[in-house]
Amino acid sequence: MSDQINRAAIVTGGSKGIGAEISKRLASDGIAVAVNYARGKDDAEAVVRAIEAAGGRAVAIQADVGDPAGMPALFDAAEKAFGGLDILVNNAGVMKLAPISEADDASFDSQVAINIGGVFRGMREGGRRLREGGRIINVSTSVVGLSLPAYGIYAATKAAVETLTRIQAKELGPRGIRVNAAAPGPVETELFLTGKSEALVESMRKMIPLGRLGQPQDIAGVVSFLAGPDSAWVNGQVIRANGGVV
Repeated sequence: MSDQINRAAIVTGGSKGIGAEISKRLASDGIAVAVNYARGKDDAEAVVRAIEAAGGRAVAIQADVGDPAGMPALFDAAEKAFGGLDILVNNAGVMKLAPISEADDASFDSQVAINIGGVFRGMREGGRRLREGGRIINVSTSVVGLSLPAYGIYAATKAAVETLTRIQAKELGPRGIRVNAAAPGPVETELFLTGKSEALVESMRKMIPLGRLGQPQDIAGVVSFLAGPDSAWVNGQVIRANGGVV
């Protein structure tokens, strides 16, 4: 933990699900956390209270990362709160499922705006503003490898994120800033469960060799590793945390 003292992080989409657990885990590692939210103010403030109750340091910051002005404003507010930044976790994302031939433009545009646009702008700000030796951790998805029907647009946006990850890792390496990604498999969150029948969820669970859906804490542990000192030689990588499904 001593390596983490006086470090600060932004977690986009940090108010719910995987993002909330990432925020809590990084705080437990001794890192000050800016818990970003777009609309879930109450949820974000609840995460901050939980962190503070456990002895950590956190603030809730509203910003829509799908808006071009959102990410610079988020960095401004986080830097004002903590005096500087070391870690960016690009976790915010949207998932709208439909066969490619049935998907509408609004669904495509919203997923591209947040899942690619938000991550790109976060990586751009991070590359300009993180302190030397910083970390950028993008959240992808194991559906990039599974290629499941109805996930076409969502998986395509995350495949773009993985490409951006590998390229920026080479660009920022000389400054000691490492760029990696975590790619969860099916994780039991609101984002995953919405719109799925119990039968579909059960069929996906049975696909996983470990016999269970992932939990947000499973992914938070991977992010903690990538943010911490034990991953010092890991750069430009995508860690697939999915129970062995792909």
